[in-house]
Amino acid sequence: MDLAEARRFAEEWVAGWNSHDLDRIMKHYADDVVFHSPVAARLLPGSDGSLRGKEALRAYWAEGLRHLPDLRFEVVGVYAGIDSVVINYRNQAGQLVNEVLVFDGDLVVSGWGTYGPEPGSAGDAGA
Repeated sequence: MDLAEARRFAEEWVAGWNSHDLDRIMKHYADDVVFHSPVAARLLPGSDGSLRGKEALRAYWAEGLRHLPDLRFEVVGVYAGIDSVVINYRNQAGQLVNEVLVFDGDLVVSGWGTYGPEPGSAGDAGA
């Protein structure tokens, strides 16, 4: 994937999230996607933070959207790999987040949500 393709994907990805349209978000993910997130570990009791399958991911993100009606992302940077994209963004709380997405063709087959310090926390280095 080249940087232009990665940027186009990131534009569509963030537009989907900012619209809160779950179908628009989910169209990018394979049926057998595996996604890892520390937020999932907190939001889903008994979860190890790993979601397996598109329906599990949809259920997690539906719950997240329900809890965060003001959810909004602003893309800060986009990085392209061979079959991957990293989207660095700021969420509605001002926290910096990286979404690391690995593709098989046009669909995401695995992903990781990685989070920086929350604004105002002791670990916040001015971000």
